[in-house]
Amino acid sequence: MNIKISEVANLPTEFGDFRVQVFKEGHKEHLVIFKEKLEEIPIVRVHSECLTGDAIGSLKCDCGAQLEYALIMASQTNGMVIYLRQEGRNIGLLNKINAYALQDAGLNTIEANHQLGFGADERTYEMVTFILHHFNIHKIKLLTNNPDKIKSISDIEIVERIPIIMKSNPHNEAYLNVKKDGMGHLL
Repeated sequence: MNIKISEVANLPTEFGDFRVQVFKEGHKEHLVIFKEKLEEIPIVRVHSECLTGDAIGSLKCDCGAQLEYALIMASQTNGMVIYLRQEGRNIGLLNKINAYALQDAGLNTIEANHQLGFGADERTYEMVTFILHHFNIHKIKLLTNNPDKIKSISDIEIVERIPIIMKSNPHNEAYLNVKKDGMGHLL
């Protein structure tokens, strides 16, 4: 892997004071948000980019709420959030919005991705192992509901899975059911 790594900088936020570092993989720039003094076995959230949920507050998903919760947890427990640039389960923003349009027409999130020629979930997690090794972390408590994420993170011992379950709303209830029933998420 040809990875460029930025310097470490301070990032004061409404959730707490963090340190940040970027890991550039090709054209993707992944952000790591962490406390200065990480726990020996830190709580880690691997969060894939969701512009509509994370930045705009979309109610179609639970991504923004999960990111906010993860930042609070990282602040309170001396943990880490790895923000992977994998928009729309790694199909990109344009295709994600096209999938949204198909969902508006009645397809679920998996059917919409398939209609566009993608798998249900195109994300990968090799970068997570690289980042954790960079920080000399070999054991984590993983904040996730996604069993594929647990299986895909290699060479790191996951000593505990911590659920990250957000309250549903009328706009994301069907989506969350598809994540649970169609993708095996532990909701």
